[in-house]
Amino acid sequence: MSSELIDLVPDGIVRLGPGNPQDPFAGIEESRAVIASSLYYTADVFDRVPGLEVLARTGIGVDRVDVAAATKRGIAVCNTPDGPTVSTAEHAIALILAAAKHLNHGVNQLVAGEANAYSTHPAVELAGETLGLVGFGRIARRVAQAALGLEMQVVAFDPFVDEHQFFVERAGSLEEVLARALVVSVHVPLTEANSRLFDAATLSRMRSGAIFVNTARGGLVDQDALLAAIDSGHLSAVALDVTEPEPLPPDHPLLHRQNVLVTPHVASSTKNSRRRIFATAIEEILAVLAGRRPQHLVNPDVWSPAKSGVGL
Repeated sequence: MSSELIDLVPDGIVRLGPGNPQDPFAGIEESRAVIASSLYYTADVFDRVPGLEVLARTGIGVDRVDVAAATKRGIAVCNTPDGPTVSTAEHAIALILAAAKHLNHGVNQLVAGEANAYSTHPAVELAGETLGLVGFGRIARRVAQAALGLEMQVVAFDPFVDEHQFFVERAGSLEEVLARALVVSVHVPLTEANSRLFDAATLSRMRSGAIFVNTARGGLVDQDALLAAIDSGHLSAVALDVTEPEPLPPDHPLLHRQNVLVTPHVASSTKNSRRRIFATAIEEILAVLAGRRPQHLVNPDVWSPAKSGVGL
């Protein structure tokens, strides 16, 4: 645990662990609650912790948690959906601007001592261009607000979001977004159904010269297909905060393309965001341990009226 977060731990809570390189879960056996970050929580892990009552994810996604296995064992799984919103949205906008302005290319021109950088720099102006959002949850909606401030046109596709939450144009399909947008920014959770959603076929539907940005999950993208789209010139720039694996090995080709910018899954890593996420995770845990239904319960089937005595 980061020293900047220790003051958020209430008195009376005993911290177990930490793990070690040989066994990152060492010390977990006596836990009643877990705050889960980067590790994978599978059925085997849950079987090591017979008294576990609640697992709180430090973020929105639960793709590293076997929710079905947790539910089967009566473990409440919670997330912290509001914690990373502001920082992740800001990072997405930063990546969109960096990709559109080809900042990597500009730095490389300077390092190479190119005298005619002004006339050859490939940056594009975003005002009047279209941003396509794949997903329109909390983060994407904040990205949309910023893009509107940049005078971009915004179109979004999300079949799971109610109509009244759309304040930008709602696309009828993913294909519509891909065909129209100069910049495509991804904001959907990773599930079995959408793994490798952005494969060669999907990427081919994007506009020629389009920009691809992903701050959601690396598993949503076929990285070989992404590299092919970059190297063919079909995509003019790419910016990623998430990859598969994480981190990428230093020799990975995505790290050696001047029109590709990769950050190491740090979109939500600001002091404010870390504290919001951790504080929310603690609140969710304390609620469950006190017999109260948590606010951000991912697996409601695990919660019964008997748990709180007041019903669902």
